[in-house]
Amino acid sequence: MSEPGPSVVVGEDGVARCPWGDQPSDYRVYHDDEWGRPVRDQRGLFERMSLEAFQSGLSWLIILRKREGFRRGFADFDPQAVAEFGTGDVERLLGDAGIVRNRAKIEATVANARAVLELDRPLSELLWSYAPDNGSRPAPQTLADIPSQTPESKAMSRDLKRRGFRFVGPTTAYALMQATGMVDDHLADCHARRR
Repeated sequence: MSEPGPSVVVGEDGVARCPWGDQPSDYRVYHDDEWGRPVRDQRGLFERMSLEAFQSGLSWLIILRKREGFRRGFADFDPQAVAEFGTGDVERLLGDAGIVRNRAKIEATVANARAVLELDRPLSELLWSYAPDNGSRPAPQTLADIPSQTPESKAMSRDLKRRGFRFVGPTTAYALMQATGMVDDHLADCHARRR
């Protein structure tokens, strides 16, 4: 039997949070104001999908600290604008120290923007169709209770790949579900947990 992971921590401000969400302050702001809150607009979902793909293999803190650079580089994650990016834009982004300069991830973001525009239904409708019933599982008590992927994220990943999306494996799909409020993985005693 594995040891239980950490439970909530109480920050210097007296607020109970998921252990990753207290320090540094970049994490605290993201945890308290954004992570796990429902996102349904196309631009917001495309941004989260893109950032989760860039995060793969890296610290989320790197992505958070470069987020404004990503927004500038990728036309504020407007899928229509990003879908029109060409070779020159890819080269421009490879030279942009304000983002993570990974050719495969940059090209995947452009391909994903094009895939968004080719969908037969709104991106929000597609992604949220995979959201599980949040009442169907108990609130996690520790980080060890939180899966890295679920049957729903595996199904989402398969569907997105079938539609031409890249860097959308089941773990990335689950992180997207967490970030956009499709699942509520704030720990049971965290102040941000939906009541």
